[in-house]
Amino acid sequence: MTVERWERHAEIPLLLLAGAFLVAYAWPVLDRHVDPDVRSWLSIVSWTVWAAFAVDFSVRLTLAENRVKYALQHWYDVALIAFPLLRPLRLLRLLALLRLLNRTAAGSLVGRVTTYVTGVAVMSIGLGAIAVLDVEQDHAGANITTFGDALWWATTTVTTVGYGDRYPVTTPGRFIAVVLMLVGIAVVGTVTGSVAAWLVTNVKREEQTPQPATETTL
Repeated sequence: MTVERWERHAEIPLLLLAGAFLVAYAWPVLDRHVDPDVRSWLSIVSWTVWAAFAVDFSVRLTLAENRVKYALQHWYDVALIAFPLLRPLRLLRLLALLRLLNRTAAGSLVGRVTTYVTGVAVMSIGLGAIAVLDVEQDHAGANITTFGDALWWATTTVTTVGYGDRYPVTTPGRFIAVVLMLVGIAVVGTVTGSVAAWLVTNVKREEQTPQPATETTL
């Protein structure tokens, strides 16, 4: 079995595990009064998903022809497995959902762009809001203390509006802000470039289409 075949087989299970991790991670963040027993179970789920991702990467590394090159190309997987404190970033696995959406997306350029941009924007806003709320809400002087605040801040950041009424004050929060800014710039650039390419393609098609001859009357 090649790495590509393994990734195709493991894609859906990993997406489901990422969804479970999202619930396990977000629940205590959104509900500060969660029952201690529930919190313990959520912690077990979180570490179980981390172990599953570690096994997945180990299998992919074993199947790779050049393991050193593969590990360097997938350095983010190595970091997420080696440093458990970064485990919330494994939620980025949910971005693999875009590959599934692409299979059912419209075949046109506009359809693909709409699918990708919508998926990236929605997931970035949701995950960014939860992540920044997690690191900000208990910090002295924080102005992002509720999920509503976090969602508003993530939305204005991804859309590159940036009102400035809500902003992170911690170092991890600012790191999350940088990531969302880059995502927002990439989304805007993708939309602009794709629309421009679509317009150019349509103009060329119109120019190459033979025009029907017109009859003149005397």
